[in-house]
Amino acid sequence: MVKELERAGLPTAHVCTIVPISQTVGANRIVPAVAIPHPLGDPTLSREQEKEKRLNIVEKALKAVQTQIDEQTIFE
Repeated sequence: MVKELERAGLPTAHVCTIVPISQTVGANRIVPAVAIPHPLGDPTLSREQEKEKRLNIVEKALKAVQTQIDEQTIFE
């Protein structure tokens, strides 16, 4: 899906838990997530720490869609 959105001219960030799979399927802007059962959070963190973790992932994704790229890029 991300490849088709990119092909249509819409920059897209693929937030994923397994980066090598995203690379294999051809996602252009890859944002690593936390873990498969909790991609955008971590239940072991405090409420405030988890909020910070989620905000960090969203900020990376927003940076990714604003960044001009020429090849697959992982936004750590």
